[in-house]
Amino acid sequence: MSSPKARLLAVATAAALLATAAPAQAAQAAQAAAPAADSTDFTSGPNLFAPLATCYGGAVRSFFQTGGYGGQAGPYRTTSRCRDINVRNASAYGTDACVIFIDKTGNCNYWTYLPANSGWITVATNVRDGVNFRVRFDNVRYEYEPLVAYHAF
Repeated sequence: MSSPKARLLAVATAAALLATAAPAQAAQAAQAAAPAADSTDFTSGPNLFAPLATCYGGAVRSFFQTGGYGGQAGPYRTTSRCRDINVRNASAYGTDACVIFIDKTGNCNYWTYLPANSGWITVATNVRDGVNFRVRFDNVRYEYEPLVAYHAF
């Protein structure tokens, strides 16, 4: 049987992990979990890891070496986890991104600018589940720096 100190440490660790992604949710989760820390009932209380299973929880990373214009990431297949296709630019320079629905066309839907070190930006909205796609990037700056991006779909 684990001790109350171990349970309290587990709750504090989970709250700290959540604080890095969502401070308001972490405060609520920590506050809700505090009474459960003294209890021995492990079936009740908040699920501290539920926010991690959101749209961005299944994000995929793409990396392109220097010396190119960017490139294409994928193919990917949309899921029920997200309604939109979202991209986050984790690079030192801004870039343009578009989505190619590869079962229907070889052309981009439209170009979306992603600033350097951006947050999540929607590059295609209201996409059905099970649609195959690629994400295309275009920028001349990547002849000097690598392009790193994350995709959530």
